[in-house]
Amino acid sequence: MHSNNHKETCYHCGEDCVDEIITNDEGKKFCCNGCHMVYDLLQENNLSDYYRLNNQPGVQQKGRSQKEKLAYLDDDVIRSKLIDFTDGNIAKLSFYLPQIHCSSCIWLLEKLPELHGGVLESKVNFLKREIYITFEEDKITLRSLVEMLINLGYEPLINLDDLEKNKKEKQRRSQEKSFYIKLGVVGFCFGNIMMLSFPEYLGITVEDKDFIDLFGYLNLILSLPVFFYGAKDYLTSAWQAIKHKGVNIDVPISLGIFALFLRSAFEILMETGAGYLDSLGALIFLLLIGKWFQQKTFDNISFERDYKSYFPIAVTRIVKGEKENIPLSKLEINDTLEIRNGELIPADAILKRGDAQIDYSFVTGESKPVGKKSGDLLYAGGKQTAGVIQVEVTKEVSQSYLTRLWNEQTFTEENTADFLQSKTNVISKWFTLVILLVASIAGVYWWNVDGPTHAVNTFTAVLIIACPCALALNAPFALGNAMRIMARFGLYVRDVRAVEKMASVNHLVFDKTGTITSAKEQGINFEGDVLSDHQKAMVYALTSQSTHPVSSRIADVMKSFDQKLSVTDFKEVEGNGIEGIVDGVPMKMGKAAFVSAEGFGKKTFQTVSYVQINDEVIGRFTLAQSLRKGIDKLLHYLVTKGYGISLLSGDNSSERERLQKIFPENTEMKFDQSPKDKMDDIQSHQSNKKTVLMIGDGLNDAGALKQSDVGIAVAEDAHQFSPACDGILAANRVKDLNKYLRFSKAAVRMVYVGFVISFFYNIIGLSFAVQGNLSPLIAAILMPLSSISVVLVGMMGTTWAGRKFVINNSNN
Repeated sequence: MHSNNHKETCYHCGEDCVDEIITNDEGKKFCCNGCHMVYDLLQENNLSDYYRLNNQPGVQQKGRSQKEKLAYLDDDVIRSKLIDFTDGNIAKLSFYLPQIHCSSCIWLLEKLPELHGGVLESKVNFLKREIYITFEEDKITLRSLVEMLINLGYEPLINLDDLEKNKKEKQRRSQEKSFYIKLGVVGFCFGNIMMLSFPEYLGITVEDKDFIDLFGYLNLILSLPVFFYGAKDYLTSAWQAIKHKGVNIDVPISLGIFALFLRSAFEILMETGAGYLDSLGALIFLLLIGKWFQQKTFDNISFERDYKSYFPIAVTRIVKGEKENIPLSKLEINDTLEIRNGELIPADAILKRGDAQIDYSFVTGESKPVGKKSGDLLYAGGKQTAGVIQVEVTKEVSQSYLTRLWNEQTFTEENTADFLQSKTNVISKWFTLVILLVASIAGVYWWNVDGPTHAVNTFTAVLIIACPCALALNAPFALGNAMRIMARFGLYVRDVRAVEKMASVNHLVFDKTGTITSAKEQGINFEGDVLSDHQKAMVYALTSQSTHPVSSRIADVMKSFDQKLSVTDFKEVEGNGIEGIVDGVPMKMGKAAFVSAEGFGKKTFQTVSYVQINDEVIGRFTLAQSLRKGIDKLLHYLVTKGYGISLLSGDNSSERERLQKIFPENTEMKFDQSPKDKMDDIQSHQSNKKTVLMIGDGLNDAGALKQSDVGIAVAEDAHQFSPACDGILAANRVKDLNKYLRFSKAAVRMVYVGFVISFFYNIIGLSFAVQGNLSPLIAAILMPLSSISVVLVGMMGTTWAGRKFVINNSNN
C-alpha cells in the first residue's frame, strides 16, 4: 500500500482524493484511512456485494475522529435514556441516521449481525432514516456499536438536549419550518417573475430594448433561488439515482427543470428570447404546493393513528385504593397500574407489588419469563405471566414504540410485502423509463421539423406532464385513509397490507367464547357445596388474576367478596384453566380434566369452570352462553356472499346443537380444540388455497391469529394489546364484521380507480405534449394537479365508501 498526490476517485465513497490517495494491494484507491478500513472490514466479512449493488455507494469517512469522544455513552444514565429496552443482556435501541440515501445503505446496515456477533438484528426504516438494532450487551457495548456505525459512514444523530424532549417532534417542526421558508422564497420569486413577464403575456411592444434585456436579467436573477434552492431536493435525489445507476421519479422532473432553466438562460444571455422562467417558477412552486398537500394529508392520517389512542388498549389505574379503566392516552408518569396475567406493560415502570414473571418475547423473541422483584424496572412491551402485579409508571407511553412493536417482523407472516405497493414501485420505474424515451423521441423529431425552440418545449412538456408521482401516492393514501376510517368505527388494523388482505378473504374461522358469545352478558350459577364468604373471596382472588373472558365474568360476580387475599405461584394453562396458592391454600379452576373433576355433576350444555380447593373439587360455575346481538344476521350474510365459515372452540361440544341453529347448514364445528389444534386447522384451510380470516379473543388464540392471513382479536372493556394479530376489534362491533370486509373491498377498488385515472391523465397529457401543443407552463400547472387529484379521489372515495358501508348501516 502506498500514497501519492494524483487526483483520483475513492473506490468506497466516490469523492475526489484531494489530500491523499491510499492504494491497496488490489489497486483500488481510497481518499482516506477510514474508507480503506471500511472496505477491508467488508472484505473480511464476505460482504463485498455492497459494491455490486451500487458503484461507490459509501459515505466519506474523513472527519470521523470524533468517535474517540464517545466516552459519554459509557455513562449509565445516558445509556438508559438511549436504550429502548434491556433485560440485562438483550437490548434494543433506535438511531436516526441522516446519511441513509440508497438501497446499498439499507443492504449494508441490515448486515450488521454479520459484521459483529453481538448484533442480533438490524432493521432499517428508509423513509424515516432510522435503524432499529437488537444486540447483546455482554458482547458489544453501546459505545462500540456507535463506533461501528461511524466506521461504516453512518454516524447516529445523538443530541443530548433531545434526551429529555420529543426528538422526533422537534425534528419534524424544524423540517416543517425549513419547508415553509423554501415555499415562501420560491413563491416570492415566482410572483415577481410573473409580474416582469406581463409585457410579453399581453403582447406589449417595448421600443427600448434595454428594458427588455433588464427584465430578462432580473428574471434570471430571481430564478437562481428557485433553481438552486427550491428545486434542490429533486435535483439531489435525481443525481443520487443516476450516480448509482438507477432511475427514480425525480429524474424526469429534474430533466424538465434543467431543460427549462438552461434554455431560458441561453435565450436571455444570447438576447434571442425571453425564455421560460415563468414556467420554471410555476413548476417548482406547484411541486412544493403538491408536496405540502401530500404531507398535510399524510400527517392527518398519521396523527389519527399515532396520537388518538390508535390501539384500543385500556389500563387499570389505582387511585386511592379504587380501580378504574382508563385509555392508554391518559396514562401519566407516577400512575399506579394493576397488570393482570396476560396483560402487556404499556410503559416503563417500577414493580411495586406482586410476583412478576415478565415474558419479553414480544420484544426479544425469547419466551422464557424473567423473574422480577419489588423495585425492579419493567420495560414497555413485557407481558405479565404470573398473576396480578402493581407497577408505578416512570416514563410517558411511547405510542411510536408500541406501533413499532406491533409491526415487529416476529409477528408478521413471511412474504408480507404489500402487493399494491410493490406493483406501484415496478410500474413507476418502467413508467419513468418509457417517459424518458418518449420525451427524447419527441424532442429529436421536433428539432428536425421545427427547430430547437419547439423541440425544447415539447421535450420539457412531456417530462413535466407525465409525472409518475400520482402512481406512488395512490395506494398509501387510499388504504391509509381506509385504516383511519376503520379505527373510528372500532376496527384497528396493523397496516395497509391487512386492509388489502381483508379484501381477498374467502374463509372465516370463529372462536366461540368471547367472540360470538358475550362474556359480559353471560348468566352465571354455582353448583355444588355452598360457598362460604372466604371461599368466594378465594374464587375472586384467583379469577381476578386472569383476563380470560370466563375468569373475568366470574370475578365480576364475586367482586363484592374481595378480602385482598394473596395469590402466589399463579399459572394460566392455555385452553385448560388457572391455578395458584390463594391465602396459603392450593387452588385450581377450569376444565374437568384439569381439576380432576370427571364425573362431577350432570352433563350440561353450558360453559363450565370447576373449582378445586386444597385438592378437593367443591363445585362448578356454569355460564349460560349469551350470543352477541346480530351474530345470526352476520353469519347469514357471509354465507349468502359465498364466504366459507367454520367454528373452532376450546370448550366442549355441549353447545353444538344450539350453535347449529344459527350457523349455516354443514358448517364445520370443532370443539375441545387446543391452541395448537386451531393453528393446524387454519393451516389446512390455507393448504386448500383459502385466504383465512380468524377472529378470536387474542389470548388462547394468539397462535391461530398469527397463522391466519388476517387475524382479528376481539377486545372487551379491559382491552388487550396483542402483537400477534393484524387487527383489534371492539367487542360490540363483531356483528359488523361483514361491513369491514365490504369496506376493504371498496378501498382496494378505489386504489385501482386511482391507477386508471392516473394512466388516463398521462395518456391524454402525452398525446398533447408530443404534438408540441402543450406549453411547459400549462404542463407545470397540470402535473401537481394530477397528483393532488389522485390523492383526493382515493381519500374521498374511501371516505364515501366508509359512510356507505359503516355509518349508514351501523344500526342494522
